[in-house]
Amino acid sequence: MPSMSSKAVVLASGGLDSTVAAAVARRDGCRLYLLTIAYGQRHQVEVERARQVARALEAADHRVIEIDLRMIGGSALTTDQPVPKDRSGAERRDGIPSTYVPARNTIFLSLALAYAETVEAGAIYIGANVLDYSGYPDCRSEYLQAFERVARLGTKMGVEGRGVAIRAPLLTLSKAEIIRLGVSLKAPLQLTHSCYDPAVNGDACGRCDSCQIRLEGFKAAGLSDPAAYVNGAVRM
Repeated sequence: MPSMSSKAVVLASGGLDSTVAAAVARRDGCRLYLLTIAYGQRHQVEVERARQVARALEAADHRVIEIDLRMIGGSALTTDQPVPKDRSGAERRDGIPSTYVPARNTIFLSLALAYAETVEAGAIYIGANVLDYSGYPDCRSEYLQAFERVARLGTKMGVEGRGVAIRAPLLTLSKAEIIRLGVSLKAPLQLTHSCYDPAVNGDACGRCDSCQIRLEGFKAAGLSDPAAYVNGAVRM
């Protein structure tokens, strides 16, 4: 049976970053326990993509937890508020965007921590990134370090000296670097979904912040984006 240190819970959204983070955990010798949160997000298609990613990575287990953050609102991802489109890089870096979901990573990491205690995993991997998503306060290293301290103080594992490490291996990488890393690790990038406001059939809009960052990343990496976009494949 794998030791505690060889097990990792991975927060798996079905997106590019979390999929590469899972591939890094696999490279690190971890047995994968993927956790996906269906929180009422308008881009619900990412949950099915997470299931496909879990199968492709041969995860030991994959759990999908349903919570309804639409009851709280406060985000363009959980309300009828329009998702920002066609913003420049400067605009994307200016302040916290409306796609920020209040306390999302705190909620998600708390659920991942509970799952980690259940399966006795020694680490939680999260695809947080400060360069491309600098507007999100819960993607900063200071926040992740603070949560690791909370995990050590507030869990049975922690007080017994078996704290859970919070690992964000993509934290300071550019999107192009993340994509290249994913390719080198044979991560199933073709299964990933990044769009905040997809069409009914799941095709990406190509215009929201997340789509633009993804497209710019593939271009900078010198690779073709395998995602399907509305009105045909978008290339930048």
